[in-house]
Amino acid sequence: MIITISREFGSGGRELGKRLSEALHIPCYDNEIIAMISDEQGLDPDYVARVSESSLRAEYPLTVGRRFSIPYKVMEQSIMVAVTQQKIIEKLARQGDCVIVGRCADTVLAHLHPLRIFVYADRASKLKRCQERATEQENFALAEMERRMRQIDKNRAKKHELTASISWGAKEGYDLCINTSGREIKTLIPALAAYCQAVGKDR
Repeated sequence: MIITISREFGSGGRELGKRLSEALHIPCYDNEIIAMISDEQGLDPDYVARVSESSLRAEYPLTVGRRFSIPYKVMEQSIMVAVTQQKIIEKLARQGDCVIVGRCADTVLAHLHPLRIFVYADRASKLKRCQERATEQENFALAEMERRMRQIDKNRAKKHELTASISWGAKEGYDLCINTSGREIKTLIPALAAYCQAVGKDR
């Protein structure tokens, strides 16, 4: 059973994926994929993480009245990261049951018919989670944190649009949508694990 977790930033999707994998006794792949890309391509992990979470247009925005121009080397590396990421996701999925968090795994693995989960939450809950997990260097004002939250979700939606006909976050593109607003992730896991096991029997 392959489970993919798509999520709004701050909704707790990463924690949900990790806890679900532990409950089901299967591997969870998240930042591990970044490390694999970094090792394979000899790139800095922070650079890989930034590229994998954003689109070229987000990193190098268009300027009114100017031609859209991205340095060839940057374009080449960005494409290389995307191709390597897809190859690694495919390899991990074919190795056996697992949970894969983010990285458009739901569309990359569409041919394997994964159980696709989308995690979302209201604004207040997402901001609260972001504040609680922020490091000292990431201790932004609420307005800045909300701006970053919106930008990350916008980038995720753009990435998703490159490989899917259904919009990112639209219920038609997922098997289960989970609202984590005001809830502790760990309290949702027993019921979610039971659901995955029941649905997994038919896959």
